[in-house]
Amino acid sequence: MDFFISDALAQGGDAGAGLTGLLFPIALIVIFYFLLIRPQQKRAKEHKKLVENLAKGDEILTTGGLVGRVGDVGDTFANLELTDGVEVRLQKSAVAQVLPKGAFKQSIEKAEAASKDDSAKDNKKSK
Repeated sequence: MDFFISDALAQGGDAGAGLTGLLFPIALIVIFYFLLIRPQQKRAKEHKKLVENLAKGDEILTTGGLVGRVGDVGDTFANLELTDGVEVRLQKSAVAQVLPKGAFKQSIEKAEAASKDDSAKDNKKSK
């Protein structure tokens, strides 16, 4: 049965092959760290800081797409005023970004203008 396994291969290779075999997995781990893990940790740290600095009167955008002004801030929840008299309670972690001052008022004005345009179009169609 010696003809299936040559005597040279059966004796074992050189000892340096193990070190070069580990080089590729180590390089792969380093690449994954710098391209995937590190940027994600950085984003998570920035989001945590944003949520901790949330204050009453801030205008925010949620991950669900709601835009409003923060009315009350608790430990884990905040009240979000969507328009006059309409408030929603949401988790602070659902805040995607803090908008510049005045963005909330502009969004309300755009929504009101769009609803007026829609109602004017409906009135023209019904006549």
